[in-house]
Amino acid sequence: MSPMAIATTTSNLTAQGIASSVDKTAHSLVTESSSSNGVSNGNSTKAADAITNGAPKIVSNGTATPLPELSAARLNIALTSNPRTVPAAGSPEIASQKVCTDHMIQARWTVSHGWDAPSLQAYGPLSIMPTASVLHYATECFEGMKLYRGYDGKLRLFRPNLNCNRMLMSTNRIALPAFNPEELLKLIVKLCATDGAKWLPKDQPGAFLYIRPTMIATDSALGVQRPKEALLYVIMTMFPAMDTSSTLGGMKLLASKDDMVRAWPGGFGYAKVGANYGPSLVAQGEARAQGFDQILWLFGEKCNVTEAGASNFFVVWKTKEGKTQLITAPLGDKIILDGVTRRSVLELARTRLEKDGELEVVERKFDMFELEEAYVEGRLVECFVSGTAFFIAPISLINFRGKELNVDMKEGDMGTYTKTIKTWLRNIMWGKEQHEWGYVVEEKA
Repeated sequence: MSPMAIATTTSNLTAQGIASSVDKTAHSLVTESSSSNGVSNGNSTKAADAITNGAPKIVSNGTATPLPELSAARLNIALTSNPRTVPAAGSPEIASQKVCTDHMIQARWTVSHGWDAPSLQAYGPLSIMPTASVLHYATECFEGMKLYRGYDGKLRLFRPNLNCNRMLMSTNRIALPAFNPEELLKLIVKLCATDGAKWLPKDQPGAFLYIRPTMIATDSALGVQRPKEALLYVIMTMFPAMDTSSTLGGMKLLASKDDMVRAWPGGFGYAKVGANYGPSLVAQGEARAQGFDQILWLFGEKCNVTEAGASNFFVVWKTKEGKTQLITAPLGDKIILDGVTRRSVLELARTRLEKDGELEVVERKFDMFELEEAYVEGRLVECFVSGTAFFIAPISLINFRGKELNVDMKEGDMGTYTKTIKTWLRNIMWGKEQHEWGYVVEEKA
């Protein structure tokens, strides 16, 4: 049976299952942020669906008591006695993406006892059984965030509430327990405040750490079933900048072929689950062996453009009527991720460029044949990708069915609009512009 057929027959069951999952886990409340055009985001669990009216309870002597929720107020702190060494800037250790900070957050959940008190403890290995659900059934989801050392000396997160809300949506999609996103944010902030000063010293502004909140099913029952145990953990790691011209020189993309599908309507492409990434690595490896940086994922007979690797994809082109458009794939089919950087690009473009009549911001399906036609007719202005890892990275070339589309780099290493939007975001992230999206972390002295 094709992925399309599966989606058609099970989409209602999946929606019902997600609603039931929320209703059966500990009480959690998430306020869904509206999308940039004022319409509720179709990819995320709505606030009303995330409120449990019948949370699990412990019954003792005829009295029902709600199970404990995830709570940062119950955090146990045990600082490491063996602090780790901070690698030098630009060192191979940072490039390896394996060096983590001194501490991590952990919190265990079981269906019978709810959430245990979380802990801030020394970074180290996890202990799970060989039969753990995550190892066999991909019951895992995660988030990608960054902690920035601003040029004003402050530590900042960038719109972290969106990451925490999205992680709740992902846990619901993968049959993992619900939680209050605000409590997750408090735990992340505590970890940042504890390790930030050492690992992002004030004399190195412009640096960052990569934050990886993760939830895995640790249930040791081997049967295919909804997990009854889970582990939430948060780590921070050193990460190289992946958006510089010296690293990229403009990304080169290889458009996927008819036998390659990353995500499909009714699937889970919109959730940040591990199962979205592992199956794409073979194609990605083949693309790199041919001299490309990432796969540009297309979908269906019309070759609709979706994502580039694990990043959202943007095009600036001129319409046949001469109007300049910033265009990206829509969220409605739940094929692409509702990226935090994507959402921010759209909101900035709408408020700072579209408002002034410089361009039109469009979220709609578009295909490679449209893109190729714009290129041939000289209407293709520039392309870029957005995401936490690659930030804003320009595209210099797209290979589609053996044809090469060379994209202009009017600013030397990127397009004009790419550079403008990237500068706006960078200024917010590193404190050069005071903005509500910059979440200041009060660090320890």
